[in-house]
Amino acid sequence: MRQKKNSLLTSSSVYIIAEMACSHEGDVVLGQSIIDAAGSAEANAIQFQVWSLSDMVVPHHPAYEMLSSIELSRDSWTNLFHYARKKFPEMEIIACVYERGSVDFCESLGIDAYKIHSADLSNPYLIKHIARTGKPIDLSVGASTLNEIQTAVEWIGSSSESPIWLMYGYQDFPTKTDDVHLRYMMNLKRLFGLPVGYQDHSDAETEASFWLPAVAVGMGIDVLEKHITHDRSLKGVDHEAALNPQEFSSFVGMVREIECALGVSTPKEFSKNEIEYRRSSKKSLVAARALDTGTILTEKDFIFMRAETLGVPPDKAHWLIGKKLKNPIAAFHLILYEDLE
Repeated sequence: MRQKKNSLLTSSSVYIIAEMACSHEGDVVLGQSIIDAAGSAEANAIQFQVWSLSDMVVPHHPAYEMLSSIELSRDSWTNLFHYARKKFPEMEIIACVYERGSVDFCESLGIDAYKIHSADLSNPYLIKHIARTGKPIDLSVGASTLNEIQTAVEWIGSSSESPIWLMYGYQDFPTKTDDVHLRYMMNLKRLFGLPVGYQDHSDAETEASFWLPAVAVGMGIDVLEKHITHDRSLKGVDHEAALNPQEFSSFVGMVREIECALGVSTPKEFSKNEIEYRRSSKKSLVAARALDTGTILTEKDFIFMRAETLGVPPDKAHWLIGKKLKNPIAAFHLILYEDLE
């Protein structure tokens, strides 16, 4: 895999995948417009769903006719691959593949990583074939048992050292909020000790399509997959959970702003603004009234107030009791250590 600055393997930020799925509707020009939107929004990767219908779905399947009408040829996928690579060289390209022929085709293009759809989680023939490429693997685990996930991870490990991340998402379009179960997603991260990502399938017409991924980012996910389309109002293929170009750009901006807010988890140096806040807001000991030279301080001689700058903090007040002043102090002025004999 080409090591880019925003690669999942090197990035410390949430890795954002723009999922094209079938929103191209079988039209290369629409596919290019979706690539433009993903690249302009600075997604880390765009995800193609590359398949050969004759090897993926039986002719009498209910979706066969629809899939046949939107299937892209190998030449069309080659066009889209090179279009994305040339126009947005920093954006990685992930292929969701469903059969070995598409894996071999994507290898000939130089794909960056693979997604294994949850439909193939119990398919060792495909999983091992993908693993042998050595490319990073996005293992989709929606509607799968823990045993199925564990077995798939072991198949990958037995065939290569391909990096793996788990992608969790409820397989319903659009997904109802009470079906999401983000805590279970994070439990998968703990159980398997692997990076974990969230595939959001929330109704794109609702606010949940933004705030649910926002919650996932706050919980500590590593990867975020979001559907993108050219124009959701046309209600084309895979539109239910897909954001329009401008919405997707706002979505990426939201994630990056959340990351800034998350900051660091270890103690840090105070910023200039924090230092100023401490100076103007933290309380110090000030004289409760005008105090003369020689005054022996008692608790009645000082109060805790915000002052013009920081002085003796309240938790050091006990140290001043019984000390004698060598300087007079006006009412409401700081009592400083240097004022004591």
